[in-house]
Amino acid sequence: MESEITPKILIVDDEPQNLDLMEAYLSHLYELTLAESGEECLQKVKENDIDIILLDIMMPGMSGYDVAKKLKESENTRHIPIIMVTALSEKEDRIKGIEVGADDFLTKPVNRVELLTRVKSLLRIKSLHDELVAEKEHLKMQNRIRKVLTSIIPSLLSSAPPEQKKIIIRQMVDMVEDIVRSDCERKTADSQDVAEICCGAMNQLGASYFVEDDSDNNGCSIIKAHRCPWGEECKINPIMCNLTTGVFSKMVNGVTNGEVIVDKTMGNGDDHCCFHICLEEE
Repeated sequence: MESEITPKILIVDDEPQNLDLMEAYLSHLYELTLAESGEECLQKVKENDIDIILLDIMMPGMSGYDVAKKLKESENTRHIPIIMVTALSEKEDRIKGIEVGADDFLTKPVNRVELLTRVKSLLRIKSLHDELVAEKEHLKMQNRIRKVLTSIIPSLLSSAPPEQKKIIIRQMVDMVEDIVRSDCERKTADSQDVAEICCGAMNQLGASYFVEDDSDNNGCSIIKAHRCPWGEECKINPIMCNLTTGVFSKMVNGVTNGEVIVDKTMGNGDDHCCFHICLEEE
């Protein structure tokens, strides 16, 4: 089982004793990076993938307010939670912190239990945000690839001679296969496993391929789908089915020797797609 990634916390304070105290409280749970000035903080954020920042307000040079404002203005760092750690307790000080983007506050001297509670809470929120961003990027990738391929391929093929069409399809197959490549390097001799790899790869682009539990009469695994990665374009451009077949073939032969037999495709008027994944006997 894959171990969880340890969250990374950046602690910023110009007083070494404060850094030592925070380090003692947090080092057994988190990966820590230390900075003694606002300028060093900004540099550390550039160099490291930081999950949360504990930021002192009163520092020479750049204050914590200045640092927080700069971080929250940048698209790359605006979603990093900032806990401002300060000896200031006036209401106006907190309002100013909120205005520059602080997510929470701790008052010095820092209470260990309160510190751990606040950090854990904000890390949970950061983790959820990161998951949503990853999903958003995944969907954007699906839509971008689908849009590019469904708009480029028909125009490229419309005036190309037969031999050139084969080259274009082969190039597109290589491109898609490179994008969706996952664990096709792993060793397997089971057509069911190979079929699962094929489904997982193409489903990254928004398809709904699945492997039937039963194999066909020849012992081949059967892949079916009622939604292909090319959307409605597949029904008006059957050539997109050749692209899918090519990618499946590349995935199959990336793990073992075999072939992909096309049974049905929506591009040819069928109500679903059906492919047979057949491996050569050793």
